[in-house]
Parts: sequence; structure tokens; C-alpha cells
Amino acid sequence: MSLYYRWKNFKEDEDRPEKPRRFGVTEMRGPNHTLLTQNVLQDIFESMGQFVDGLKFSGGSHSLMPKSFLKQVIDMAHQHNVYVSTGDWAEHLIRKGPSAFKDYVEECKQMGFDTIELNVTSLEVPEDTLLRYVRLIKSGGLKAKPQFAVKFNKSDIPIGGDRAFGAYVPPHPRSTELVEDVDLLIRRAERCLEAGADMIMIDADDLCKHADSVRADVIAKVIGRLGLEKTMFDASNARASEWFVRQYGPKVNLFVDHSQVMDLECLRGCNLGKNHNSVLGSSYFLF
Repeated sequence: MSLYYRWKNFKEDEDRPEKPRRFGVTEMRGPNHTLLTQNVLQDIFESMGQFVDGLKFSGGSHSLMPKSFLKQVIDMAHQHNVYVSTGDWAEHLIRKGPSAFKDYVEECKQMGFDTIELNVTSLEVPEDTLLRYVRLIKSGGLKAKPQFAVKFNKSDIPIGGDRAFGAYVPPHPRSTELVEDVDLLIRRAERCLEAGADMIMIDADDLCKHADSVRADVIAKVIGRLGLEKTMFDASNARASEWFVRQYGPKVNLFVDHSQVMDLECLRGCNLGKNHNSVLGSSYFLF
């Protein structure tokens, strides 16, 4: 750990683990909705690299970049001990034929990617095929991260803004199918882990974008079955990141925008954030 940064979680006897970390992982969104040049990424890695565990190319953005540029970005990330994930792009390649996925895995390995993400919803393949993809990724020497989406009925959201962020929303009678779907999601995720998947990404946008009514019961069920270290949540906004850290502590794994990295680290280490009035004390940062 660098001399100018000392991280303590809510238990004062535990330091922030060094990279590569098994928990408290922060994966950063790469070029997608905004243009991140090499210079911008270099600035991020040099100033906040110790807080960034992974870089993810969302939305298939890497497919639009020249391979030479993409290789430079990947090499830059590796220089700062940051792993690189493909994001959800494999589903666009399997339409080319049975061998296309195997070729994709080999190309990702040659380019230097560390993790291949599988968007289970978009893939629309039988479970046996999904598990075969996981095994192909692992046999190719890369890490596999299936992504599952948690959906719920908007009718479950209480009318009005009087419910605290993260409060339990009782299941609505019409949510019976949803609850069964969550159980199915968990069972499929468990089988992916048994097949060798390294982590499960949970796209909980529907759960988190309504800041006044997070379905905390659904999130607790996912974490309770899969384990905190084996799950990563897509925190679609800064307030969602704050809720996850407050609810599950600094060891929760989160995928965030690059603009949220520093604030998330403050939340992890000092229980501070943009919505707090506390002052960052010298016991956490030494200048």
C-alpha cells in the first residue's frame, strides 16, 4: 500500500487489500457513452489506479476501435495492474456459426483481454450451451463472467417519495412470477459458478434506478445464495453505489462509471460520499 493512502473499513483492524483483490473490487466503465482517450485513461490510472481493479469495454465499443489502439489501451491497463473485460459483446458473434465463439475467445486472448463477459439475457441460448461457453472461456485461459439481469414489476414501486432508499418493498401478488424468475436466475448463476465462472455480474438497473424503493430483499437473496465475493453489481448511479456500500460494507464488488471511482473509494474506506457532511480526516489520507 502506498505511503500516502491508508484505507480502513468499518472494522479498524483491516487494511484495504492490495490488487488483485477478491472482494471490494471496483470495475470501471470504459469508452461507451463518452469518449475516453488514451490520455484520459492514463490520467485516471496514474491518479486513481490503485482504486481501479478492472476496465470494462461496455456496449461492444472495443469492436469499433482499431486493434492497434485497443492493444495500447489494454497494455496501459495492465501496466497499472488493471484487468480488462470485453463487456457484453459475445452475443453478436454466435450468429456467425458454431465455431465463431471459440474464435472470439482466441482473438480476445491474443488482444490481451483478461475477462469475457456473457450477457445471458441477450445470448438467448439453452443453459447447456451457456455452460459450454463458460468452459470454453476457461479452457482458453481467460476468466468468465456471466451477466444476469434482475427485473421486477414497476407496479411494486410505492406511489410517493416517503419510502427510504433501500427500504423493503413487499412483494405484490402480481410479483409471484418475478420471485420465481429470481430463483431461476440464482440457480443458473450457481451452475455457471460450478462450471468455472469466476464471478457473476448482476445488472440490477431496475432495482436501483428508482432511488426511493430498492428491492433490498431481492439483492439480499442473490448475495445470500451466491456469496459477496462471487457477485458484482452494476451500480447505475452514485446513490446506488452508496446504498450498496452502506448495506453490505466495503467488500461489495461494484461496476461504476469512471466519474464515480474516487467517491466510491471514499465510501469504501471512510464511509464518506457526496451526500455526507463529514470531513475527510488525516487518519485516512496522509499528504
